[in-house]
Amino acid sequence: MKFLDVFLAVLCVGLAGSTAAQAPPAAAPPPAPKFDEASAARFAKLALDCVGREFPNKISHVMQSAADARLPHELTPSFFGCYDWHSSVHGHWLLARLLRTFPAADWSGAARAALERDLAPERIAGEVAYIGGAGRVSFERPYGLAWLLALVTELREWDDPDARRWSQALRPLEAAAAERLGAWLPKLSRPIRIGEHDQTAFALSLVTDWARVTRDEPMLELLHWRVPDFYGADRDCPLAYEPSGEDFLSPCLAEADLMRRRLSPGKFSEWLARFLPQIPKDAKTEWLEPAIVSDPSDPKLAHLDGLNLSRAWMLEGIASALSSSDPRLPAIRAAARRHREAGLAAVTGAHYEGGHWLGSFAVYLVTGRGLASRPLSADR
Repeated sequence: MKFLDVFLAVLCVGLAGSTAAQAPPAAAPPPAPKFDEASAARFAKLALDCVGREFPNKISHVMQSAADARLPHELTPSFFGCYDWHSSVHGHWLLARLLRTFPAADWSGAARAALERDLAPERIAGEVAYIGGAGRVSFERPYGLAWLLALVTELREWDDPDARRWSQALRPLEAAAAERLGAWLPKLSRPIRIGEHDQTAFALSLVTDWARVTRDEPMLELLHWRVPDFYGADRDCPLAYEPSGEDFLSPCLAEADLMRRRLSPGKFSEWLARFLPQIPKDAKTEWLEPAIVSDPSDPKLAHLDGLNLSRAWMLEGIASALSSSDPRLPAIRAAARRHREAGLAAVTGAHYEGGHWLGSFAVYLVTGRGLASRPLSADR
């Protein structure tokens, strides 16, 4: 029970020293208990235990000949750990995020050493060579590439000499990821509305945050027309059909969390009323129940633990864009709180199937990573 109590006590705070959100005419969330080093250490350990762990490993690898039959660390020398490429990427993001928050923590030396090792220029060069190989145009698109840009965002915002070196080392891979996404989005005829890796809404949220921090004008321009083209006319999202049995992202809530990045607060409130009219105008919580995982040792069924975490941060993001007098706020915040508690209680590390990635989702939630986003219209 001690472990559970710790995680249930972890609530969101902004990252110390990070860029503050541009507040719309909305009330700040209620005061939350402190997210401290003891809590952070549990998450850091999950990443440190996996970023250098090559096996078990699930690779998505297109082979052109027998010469391509190689070990994971030979194929992708930076991001070969944590079971798969995208989990390794956001495991490194987790370490960077927590180092920004607690630079003098007991585990900070090990975290810096891991980033120094894996973000070395020669290793990143190997990553660039790999994704540029024949038949790999869709490699980790969009989820893993979006998390790569989230890692870049973290390093670019961090006023730290090591972070600046790592960010510089990542530039070639960052450019390759942005180019890959930038070439794909104009050709994508429909958004991808599933609850797993291929979903476009969550990926575009991460890409939006990266484009703002880096001031990437071509990507900002692309997002400015592509996001409303995909989602602007949507209405009556079938939230009652969620979740599917292996979701770790909510199609409906992820879309709303993206659109609050795109629209002014007033426009977003109107859009949300059309898109999710079923949100109660009181403090009811049963409108959106946390998911239950029947077998946390099953890597696909364990996705639902991540769904609870991502739903929590998406609901908090939605709430952050609404007026303090909005009657939907109590229900949204109540649902966010229940999903937060259920999701954090599941981040135990008892099963590698969930432990290799759930820590990243927990850190994204408890550090309020997405809450610094302002409407995209502010960039135009």
